[in-house]
Amino acid sequence: MEPTPEQSPHHAYPDHWEADVVLRDGGTARIRPITTDDAERLVNFYEQVSDESKYYRFFAPYPRLSDRDVHRFTHHDYVDRVGLAVTIGGEFIGTVRYDRIDDTGRPASAPADEAEVAFLVQDAHQGRGVASALLEHIAAVARERGIRRFAAEVLPANNKMIKVFRDGGYTQRRSFEDGSVHLTLDLEPTEESLAVQRGREQRAEARSVQRLLAPGSVAVIGTGRTPGGVGRTVLRNLLAADYTGRTYAVNRAFDEGLATLDGVPARRSLGEIDEQVDLAVIAVPAHRVPEAVADCGEHGVQGLVVLSAGYAERGAEGRELQRELVRQARSYGMRIIGPNAFGIINTAETVRLNASLAPESPARGRIGLFTQSGAIGIALLSGLHRRGAGLSSFISAGNRADVSGNDFLQYSFEDPDTDVALLYLESLGNPRKFTRLARRTAAVKPVVVVKGARHSGTNPPGHAVPVSRIPDTTVSALMRQAGVIRVDTVTEMVDAGLLLAGQPLPAGPRVAILGNSESLGLLTYDACLAEGLRPRPPVDLTTAASPQDFRDALAEALADGACDAVIVTAIPWVGENGEAETGDGQVLAEALTKAVAGGSAKPVAVVHVEIGGLAEALAAASSTASPRPRTAAPRTVSPEAGADRAAATAPEAANDRAGTTTPVTATVRTRPTARGTATVTPARGTPASGTPVSGTPADATADPETPPRPGRIPAYPAAERAVRALAEAVKYAQWRRQAAVPGKIPEFLDDTIDEAGAAALIEAQLATAPDPRGRPLSHDEARELLGRYGIDVRPTLPAPDPGAAVAAAARLGYPVALKTTAPHLRHRADLGGVRLDLADEEALRRAYGELTDLLGKPAELLPVVQAMAPRGVDTVVRASIDAAAGAILSFGLAGAPSELLGDTAHRLVPATDRDAAELIRSIRAAPVLFGWRGSAPVDTAALEELLLRLSRLVDDHPEVVSVALEPVVVAPQGLTVLGASVRLAPPPARSDVGPRRLPNY
Repeated sequence: MEPTPEQSPHHAYPDHWEADVVLRDGGTARIRPITTDDAERLVNFYEQVSDESKYYRFFAPYPRLSDRDVHRFTHHDYVDRVGLAVTIGGEFIGTVRYDRIDDTGRPASAPADEAEVAFLVQDAHQGRGVASALLEHIAAVARERGIRRFAAEVLPANNKMIKVFRDGGYTQRRSFEDGSVHLTLDLEPTEESLAVQRGREQRAEARSVQRLLAPGSVAVIGTGRTPGGVGRTVLRNLLAADYTGRTYAVNRAFDEGLATLDGVPARRSLGEIDEQVDLAVIAVPAHRVPEAVADCGEHGVQGLVVLSAGYAERGAEGRELQRELVRQARSYGMRIIGPNAFGIINTAETVRLNASLAPESPARGRIGLFTQSGAIGIALLSGLHRRGAGLSSFISAGNRADVSGNDFLQYSFEDPDTDVALLYLESLGNPRKFTRLARRTAAVKPVVVVKGARHSGTNPPGHAVPVSRIPDTTVSALMRQAGVIRVDTVTEMVDAGLLLAGQPLPAGPRVAILGNSESLGLLTYDACLAEGLRPRPPVDLTTAASPQDFRDALAEALADGACDAVIVTAIPWVGENGEAETGDGQVLAEALTKAVAGGSAKPVAVVHVEIGGLAEALAAASSTASPRPRTAAPRTVSPEAGADRAAATAPEAANDRAGTTTPVTATVRTRPTARGTATVTPARGTPASGTPVSGTPADATADPETPPRPGRIPAYPAAERAVRALAEAVKYAQWRRQAAVPGKIPEFLDDTIDEAGAAALIEAQLATAPDPRGRPLSHDEARELLGRYGIDVRPTLPAPDPGAAVAAAARLGYPVALKTTAPHLRHRADLGGVRLDLADEEALRRAYGELTDLLGKPAELLPVVQAMAPRGVDTVVRASIDAAAGAILSFGLAGAPSELLGDTAHRLVPATDRDAAELIRSIRAAPVLFGWRGSAPVDTAALEELLLRLSRLVDDHPEVVSVALEPVVVAPQGLTVLGASVRLAPPPARSDVGPRRLPNY
C-alpha cells in the first residue's frame, strides 16, 4: 500500500528543488515539483504529446489521461513518490516521476533504496536536452531521499530515451526482458557523470550567450520618436555598425501611421512584427519593463538586453524588482543582460552587432571583453581603440542579474574568434564555479581579470550576490592557481591583452633588450629585474641607429637561442639641425615588422618615447589595408608585402578601424600563440567563420621549419608597462606548461588515512553540539581526529601549578617547553608566554614563577608543558572553508612579521602534489626553508606531505570547517606539529555541486 502524504515526515513542498536551467539550445526553463494544483497543466501537456511518445511512455496506445491518472501524477509525498516538471511560460514541456519499489518491484517505503523512473517530453521540445536536465535533478532528489538506484523499462525502439540514460555517465546495467530494455542506474555520482554534466552545462551556457551576441533580428523597445535618448541612440549605433540582421524600432507611443524610423520598420508592439524577434533591447523606464518583458516572452524573443536603471542599485526595493525581472524573463525561457547594462557588441563580419551605447563599434580583433561597469566599459573600449586593437565581442552586464562573467567564460572557451578574454569584475556570484571555468579556459587561452571592490567587504550597489569574507590577497592567489592573470588596473589589463592577443607566449623569462637609448634600455633592464625576469645586458644601438639597424638587431635577437622575448626601446631620431625627424614611427614600424616576419616565435614589445605614429603604424602593419575600389575579393599577401602595404596605407587603415571602408586581408599569421600550439589569425575585416583554410594549424604543425608570420607588435609609452605585461605572459606560459601535466595526490596517503574512523569521530562530536555554528574541539579531540589522517600532534599536559608542571615534565621527559594557552597569548612568543629548552626541574620551576609573575595567575594563563621538538623553522599551516569560495589551504612562516606583511600563500582544496610544492615556495620568506645565508635546508618534502594530508582531511570531511596547525617546526629531518585547533560545524551548502541550475541572486 502506498503511503499517504500525511504519513510522510517530508510531505511539505520542497521549494529547494526548484531550479532554473539552461537547455541545450541556450533557452531557459524552470524545473519544479509537481503539485495538486497542476492537474489542468498536466492534461494540457499530455494533449500536446504525440501518440508515438505516449506509446513509448505507457507501452500501449494511451490517448488521454483518466481522472485517476491525473490524481496519481499530481499527488506526491515528495519522499517515495516524486514528480518534477519542466515549465516554460508556466506550461509543462516535460515531466519525470519516480516511485520507490522493493526487490519485487512493488511500491515500498524506506529503507528500500530503488525507484522506478519514467520521463515524458513534448515532441516540440525533444532534442533540447529536457530529459537530460530532468535526469540530473530527479537523481539528486532521489539521493536526498535515500534512493541509490533507478530502474527503467524502455521499448527498444525508443532510442532517444535509451540515449539519455546511456549518456548520463552513471554506472548502469542493461538487460532485455519481455520485449523491453531493462535499465538499472546507480545514482552515486561518478567522474564520468560529473564530466558529462559539466560538459552539458558548458555547451548550454555558451549557446545562451551566443544567441544573445548573434541574433538574426533585433527590436529596440523604447525607441524615441525624436533624436536623442537611450533607445534612439542604440538604434543609431545598430545602423552605424551595419548590422547584418533585421532591425525594428518599437514604442507603444508611435503614431499609428508611422511606418519607419531611421529607415527601419517602426511598430507599436512586437505583435505587429511579422517574424519572431531574437533579441530585444529594452530602454524604457523601470516601471514599464515588466510589460515589455511580457510582450517579448509572449512573442518568442530569445534574449533581452535591459538598459533600464532603477533596480538593485537603488536599494532593497529595487533589488526585489530586479529579482522579479529575472523570474519573469526566465519563466519565458529568456536570458537577460542587465539591468542597468551598457549593451553588447559582436564584430564578426557575419553579425556586426552594436546593441550598446558605444557611439563607435570597435574594430574586429581577437579580444573578448566582459565588464560589470558601463563606465569601465567605455574606458576599455576607448583605450583599446586608441591602441589600434580590435574586439571579437563585448558585454557590459550592468547589475549582472543573470548573464555573468561565468557565462562569458563558457562562451569564450569555445569561441573561435576570441584568443584572449578580458574581464572587469566587481563581484563573484559563484567563486567556486568561476575558478573551475577559469582554469579550463586558461588552459587554452589567456584570461585577464581586474577585480573591483576589493577591499570594501561588500558588493557594489546592484550586485545581489553572496559576499565572500576571504581577503583579497587570498582571492588573488586562488585566481593565480586557476591560471587567471590578475592585474590591478584596467590599463594593465589592456597592456596585457594586447601582448597576449598579438604575440606568441614566451618560452621562458630570458629577455633581450635593444634600442637607441642607453638610459631607456637601463630603465627596461631594471624593470625586468623587479618583475622577476632575467634580462640580458641592453644592446645600445646609439642614437645614430637607423631603422635598418633596428631590423638587423631585432632579427639577431630573435635568432638567438639564449633569449625568450625581446623588448625594443626607441626614442626619436635627431637630425643634423638638432630637431626630431618626422615620419620615424611608420618607417621604424615597417622595419620591426619585417624583422619579426623572418624571425622565430618569440614575443616582441616596443617601448617608445614620443615617436609619433609608431603605435598606430605597428597596429596597421599587422592589420588590414584598405582595398582599391576595383578589388573584388580578399587576398592574402606575404609578410613583407603586408608590412609594405600597411605602412604605405596608414590613413586607409585608420579609416578601416573607424569602420568606413570594406577591409581585405593584409596578413595571415601562423604561429604558436596563447590560444594553442598554432593558429591562423585573420586580420581585422576577414570573415569570422573559424573554418580551417590553407595554412591552418594542421598545415603549420606539419612543417615545423615554416617561419611564423608576424602578429601585432604592441607598443607601450613606458618601460614598466611593457615589462609588466611581458612578466604576466611569462608566468602564464609557465602555468600553461605545468597545467599540461596536472598534479596528483600521492597514492601512499591512502595507506595511512582512516576516512571512516574520522567520519565516525566527526559525527559523534557534532551530535553533542546542536548549535548550527558547530563547536571547537579540545586539544585531545583534535589530536585524535588529525591522527586519523596521519598528522601527529605533539601532546601537551596541563600545568595548573608548579608541581603539576614538574610531574608533566617527568612524564614527557626533559627538555621541555612551558607555554600559555590563554587565547590572548597563544602563539605570541614575542609577549613572553613561552619558555623553551627547560632542561631540569629547577629551570622549570624558575620559568613557571617568571611566567606567572610577568603575565598573571595560572588560572588566567592556562599553562601547559610539552616535550621539546628538534630545532627548525617555525611555520603555520591552516585550512578553512569559505561559504562562497570553498575550502582553502594556507601556508606561511610563524611570527608577527609574516602576519604584518601578509606573507601567506593559499591554494584551493583539494591540493595536488604540485600545489603543495608551489605553496611553500610562493611566500616571500621561502628562502628561509632552503638554506638562506648558510643555514641548513629543512625537510620540505615532509612539509608538502603534511599539506596534502590536511587538504585530504578537509576535502573528505566538509564538516571540518577550520584547522590551524601552529606552530609546525620543520627541521632538516622531519617536522613536529606542536599545536592544533579544529572546529567542526555542519558544512555550508555548496553551489558548485549537484544538478545544473542558474543562480538566484
